[in-house]
Amino acid sequence: MIGSDYTLELCNVFHSGQVEPGSFFQRLTGGVKTGVILKDVSFITHSGEVTAILGSKGSGKRALLDVISRRVPSKGHILLEGVPLEEEQFRSTCSLVRHSTKLLPGLSVQQTLALSLTKISGYLKSSKVKQVMADLALSQVANKCVTSLTKSEYRRLVIGVQLIRDPLILLLDEPTWDLDPLNTYLVISILSNTAKKYGTTIILTMEKPRSDVFPFLDRVVYLCLGDVVYAGPTRNLLDYFGSIGFPCPQLENPLMYYLCLSTVDRRSRERFIESNHQIAALVEKFKVEGQAMMQGNLTEHSRIINPNKVQMNYGKPGGVRVIWMLYLRMLASIFSLKKHGLKQMFMRLLSLPIYFLILWIFYNESKDFQRAFITKSGLIFNAMVGTYFISIMNTICLYGPYRTRYYQEAQEGLYSGASLLLAWNIVSLPFSFVTTFASAAIIYPILGDISENLDYIYFALVLWSSYIFAEQQAIAVMMFVKNGLIAGIVNIYISCIYIMLASGVLRSYKGYEEWLYYLTYLTHTRYASIFLHRNIFKQPIFSTLPYSAEENCTAITNLIQTSSNLNSNSNANCRYPSGKAFLTERFTAKNFGGDIYQTGDFNLDFNLGISFAFSLGVIIFNKFLYLMPLPGYIVDKFRE
Repeated sequence: MIGSDYTLELCNVFHSGQVEPGSFFQRLTGGVKTGVILKDVSFITHSGEVTAILGSKGSGKRALLDVISRRVPSKGHILLEGVPLEEEQFRSTCSLVRHSTKLLPGLSVQQTLALSLTKISGYLKSSKVKQVMADLALSQVANKCVTSLTKSEYRRLVIGVQLIRDPLILLLDEPTWDLDPLNTYLVISILSNTAKKYGTTIILTMEKPRSDVFPFLDRVVYLCLGDVVYAGPTRNLLDYFGSIGFPCPQLENPLMYYLCLSTVDRRSRERFIESNHQIAALVEKFKVEGQAMMQGNLTEHSRIINPNKVQMNYGKPGGVRVIWMLYLRMLASIFSLKKHGLKQMFMRLLSLPIYFLILWIFYNESKDFQRAFITKSGLIFNAMVGTYFISIMNTICLYGPYRTRYYQEAQEGLYSGASLLLAWNIVSLPFSFVTTFASAAIIYPILGDISENLDYIYFALVLWSSYIFAEQQAIAVMMFVKNGLIAGIVNIYISCIYIMLASGVLRSYKGYEEWLYYLTYLTHTRYASIFLHRNIFKQPIFSTLPYSAEENCTAITNLIQTSSNLNSNSNANCRYPSGKAFLTERFTAKNFGGDIYQTGDFNLDFNLGISFAFSLGVIIFNKFLYLMPLPGYIVDKFRE
């Protein structure tokens, strides 16, 4: 167990990794150019200190944070109070915050902080939330939605989500990025006060430090192309560089002056060579003279000791509690009266019924004549396809923030993708159940007698299975595709393929070659479409429908009218003697002969069961998919 007084020490750390972006094919095949990113990095920091890692872009600042957090392999030693810091220990006792971290929209500041605590509750929890809000100057916006916060408030809240869990070490990637000078000063001063108040070790990266933050930094580490130019207390910074012949001019910002000194000048070839030699000399000088100076000052360090520091929330919570907290977080986001919450409620409950209401407007005047076979088949087709597409649309719009948050929190080992999906499904299934049953009630009176409760329930259940199937398909695609528009296009293309193949409406099965016919068995659409059509066209009303109010159809003996049998019917426009004849034409193989109702393919219970088997199968498939390790370049896209 780590006490309240501890030391983090890096000794001769090396790290190699990708040094060029590379093409998609190169990343896929592992052909991206790699090189040494960190070279013999050593420094020490203590509890209660704020250490700034300074360097220009490409100097290795982010890589150093990844190495300390044990997210990437490295050589050398990273010791926490003399003991090697392992990845599992970092996840359970420390934290890393990226400047690009996203929070769930729709929640207030107070809700966001409260839902970040998973191991305490009651008065202790509410007190902790209030304390952190006060420490981060967020009390005045406690009930404000996270999407309405300023950049500074949002950044402080992102830090607070991790700080509320009392980490021993808090790593911050560019916490002042894109902030104005006043808010930069505010954030750094708050971090300094927090470090000393709670005894937390804070290590942050900065690209352009201002002079007014100098007093709040206890230590600085200057990096240039992975080499350490200086690492030690800020109070020794001026003396050290002055002793080696680089005193800081008066009225200059020492942090920026020595950062420029530690940066390769690329404005010309001559300046590049000159600055490169100068930095190499500075690196060697620090290895020889700087290390001795730092070692000599170690005994003078007055450690920040907080005997009351107790880690209230670290340690991995149980699986059930994690799922419960994710469930509460999603519910809080949905039922908030903020813009995002209202959007979620509208899309989950009203988008599908509105579409079905539009269908009702178009199809409400349809009559029970011969054309009703095509008209009502078209209504069934539009209802099924609309359910697919609206489910995809809702998932693309609503699942993205939860997915992004998952990829960020999964790095901390808080929960797995399977836990996220289980919580999502527990929340989503009741909403989709309500919206599909309400939607089915809008159009079912056009198709049949809604007083036949069981037929209506079966009809709605198959639409529900279609909604679930499309939702899970979209979630699977969104695991690999970050951009919502591209994910939507991919899902629509996939859906269009099996809709065109297996709906039986756009093309009859009788026109398929044998291999295409058997391919329809691999689609959810086949079973859903056959069930919905059989459920409607089994009704006696479809027996010998008239052509119009004035003309009846009698003595229809053949399924399809041809020139040889036109005179055997009362009207050449009469095509189908019954719903069975229509189903036989649309959903049977080329050489089928027999009674479709005697075949298993048209059994209602069979098709209902297979429809839900597809939906359940995709849910289970996604659980395993989100447990699979993905290539790093895919995962990194979601954390940028």
